[in-house]
Amino acid sequence: MPKSKRNKAVSLTKVKKKTKVWKHEKISATRNLIDEFPSIYLFRYDNMRNESFKAFREALKEHSRFMMGSNKVLRVALGHGQEDEYKKGLSTLADDISGSIGLFFTGLPHNQVLKTFEEFEDLDYARAGSQATEEFQLSEGPLLGPNGPLPHTVEPTLRKYGLPTRLKKGVVELISDYVVCTSGDTLTSNQAALLRVFDVKMAAFRMSPIGYWLAKDEQYHRLQQSEIEPEEKHTDNHV
Repeated sequence: MPKSKRNKAVSLTKVKKKTKVWKHEKISATRNLIDEFPSIYLFRYDNMRNESFKAFREALKEHSRFMMGSNKVLRVALGHGQEDEYKKGLSTLADDISGSIGLFFTGLPHNQVLKTFEEFEDLDYARAGSQATEEFQLSEGPLLGPNGPLPHTVEPTLRKYGLPTRLKKGVVELISDYVVCTSGDTLTSNQAALLRVFDVKMAAFRMSPIGYWLAKDEQYHRLQQSEIEPEEKHTDNHV
């Protein structure tokens, strides 16, 4: 007899079991780090770039560890309140866990931690859906890329992205001035692609400590904004 082609029920037991095991392992690993290191910093990050983060983590691995992942699981590891917090003061830290955050366990002095995070920044190309940090516009005439005149083969692609261009004797020209984006724009895929063509980087991967817990006093200390915010950098891009 031919076999039935009806959909068969698939058990999700193994998936659920794996998820539960992962949560327990995450909680256990977090608590082991709490026992191992004298201070924990809660930090917020913007425009995460995995390769840059891996390099940053590697540079600090001799005296520090990072823990990131499910915010809910991290809060469970620390404790929701005084009655179940893993160590005194950690539930207050847990209250601040929301959004794009991570935990930094370290033995480094406080000032060195702040300096290390403040000095870290990795500029990269903005992605579609992110916010433009400045205006970028192109002037009428021959178009130049990061390595000089653009190759003629790219002209059809530029038109596809919305640029009013033409080929004149093999030279890619802009027919009229064109504003690619203005500060505050939510970038479309075309805008993000054009910024990449002209080597304009608007996504700054940063990590900023917002508070820290010390084992010696078992208290969570929120940082003042003036302690953690580096001076903003402004750049005008006009080609």
